Amino acid sequence: MPLRRLAITSALALVVIAAAPARASADWLFTPYFGVNWGGSADFNQFNDSFEDEFEQKMNFGASLSWMGAGVLGFEVDFGFAPNFFENTSGDGDFEFGDSNVTTLMANLKVGAPFGGQHGAGIRPYASGGVGLMKMRIDDPSDLFEVNSTDWGFNVGGGVAGFFNDRFGLQGDVRYFRSLQDNEPDDEFDVALGSLRFWRGTVGFIFRF
Repeated sequence: MPLRRLAITSALALVVIAAAPARASADWLFTPYFGVNWGGSADFNQFNDSFEDEFEQKMNFGASLSWMGAGVLGFEVDFGFAPNFFENTSGDGDFEFGDSNVTTLMANLKVGAPFGGQHGAGIRPYASGGVGLMKMRIDDPSDLFEVNSTDWGFNVGGGVAGFFNDRFGLQGDVRYFRSLQDNEPDDEFDVALGSLRFWRGTVGFIFRF
C-alpha cells in the first residue's frame, strides 16, 4: 500500500474513533513505563553497503495514552525513548558510538477484553498495532559517522493489564518495531521494510480514569 494512503487511512480511523460519542463505559488509560529493547539491528548504508550491527539490550522508557470504548475496542498513542541504543554493540564490528538514541511515536488501534468488568479489580489482555514515526540519531565524537533520520514505521504486539481497583493497575507489554522506507523517492510511493528493527518489553503503572 502506498505510504501516503496508509498514513491517511490510519489517521482517518483514529479521527472516527476519537469523534465517537463518549460513553460512561469508556476507559482512558495513562501508562508511564520502562523496560528493555532486544534483537535490534540496523543497516547503515552511509557507512558500508554491507554493514549490519546487532545491538545489546538497552533500557527504554516512555508513556502511552489509550481510549477503550466499552473497554474492548479503542486507540492508543505510544511514545518511547531508548537512550544509548547503538552503544556497546555485540555484532561483528567493535563499534561504540557516542551519543545515540531511538525515539518512537506510534498511533495504534487496540483491542482488549476486560475480564472482571471495567470497575474494580480485573484483568485485560490486549493486542495493539499501528503506524507512526521512528527517529534514529547517532552523534560520533570523532565526526566520522553521524546519523539523524526520521522514518515511518510500524509496531505490533500485546500484553496484559491488571487492575487493583477503579483507578490503578500494572501492565506488561511486548512489541516489535520496524522502520519503513520509500524505494522510489522521486516517483510514486513504494513502501518496503526498513533496516531498523527491534523488540521492546516494558512494565508500566496504569492510571485509569
